[in-house]
Amino acid sequence: MAVLIQRISASVLLALVSPSLGSTAPQGNATQSSPTTQIVLLGTGTPGWDPDRSGPATALVVNGTPYLIDFGPGVVRRAGAAYRNGVKALLPTNFHVVFLTHRHVDHTVGYSDLIFSPAQEAGARKLPLEVYGPKGLNEMTGHILKAHMLNPDDPRYRVNPHEITPGIVYKDDNVTVKAFPVAHGDVEAFGFRFETPDRTIVISGDTTPTQSVLDNCQRCDVLIHEAYSMKTYNAVTTEAQANRRRLHTSTMQLAELASKAKPGLLILYHRSNLGGMVRELPNPEEAFLEEIRSAYAGKVVVGHDLDIY
Repeated sequence: MAVLIQRISASVLLALVSPSLGSTAPQGNATQSSPTTQIVLLGTGTPGWDPDRSGPATALVVNGTPYLIDFGPGVVRRAGAAYRNGVKALLPTNFHVVFLTHRHVDHTVGYSDLIFSPAQEAGARKLPLEVYGPKGLNEMTGHILKAHMLNPDDPRYRVNPHEITPGIVYKDDNVTVKAFPVAHGDVEAFGFRFETPDRTIVISGDTTPTQSVLDNCQRCDVLIHEAYSMKTYNAVTTEAQANRRRLHTSTMQLAELASKAKPGLLILYHRSNLGGMVRELPNPEEAFLEEIRSAYAGKVVVGHDLDIY
């Protein structure tokens, strides 16, 4: 499907979703967020079963309007927790514009949750979900609706998937969103650059070190990037090491990239610590930060679920 650029009046959208962005103290390692744009980390985990980190999901709130990137497991409940903590824009029924970096399961298994759970509440969505992502999104969406045998004409379950190509994929009065290709094995994968009235935010998705991330940051305000530590890399099998090199970015590689991109703030998420399909390795946060700080002088934090920046 051709790239769809939507121009939506911010005043109309705000009237429809009626979010009210409450003030909330920063959580964990969070710093004070911008007055216009907030980043809320809903999920910072990996395919592993760490109960403290839900699957990848990041929300941006711009002038009280929420935008979601990825929908890993737990996305709706994490949004509900953020709402309960005072970020009123993240009431789950408020989500209407969503972006997907790639189709791997840890980034997508919350899709059904995102479609159906808010529909069961009073005040369910009146607008369809507009979802922007890679090839295969149309098919995935159709299979999910069919699996639950729900009426796609019911306004509560309406989803408009948009299969995107690199370039500007979405624009309204709050944000301009550019998709750019990243390298994550054999799957089509994107990073996203969000330009808001007061911040430029780049999110890598899953990727090896990629020039496109550097090109799209270039002193951006915030770079949100995945990484794995050398501590856990050195503890896994040769096969697992090769898999990480093929799919992901090490702390040392990210330190080199960030030194060139020079973001105002580097947020680390999707912190891999899998030693195999059935076990997780110790992954101390202090060691993770020490590795990247040994080669990167800029401001860097490790993101946690429900942190706000």
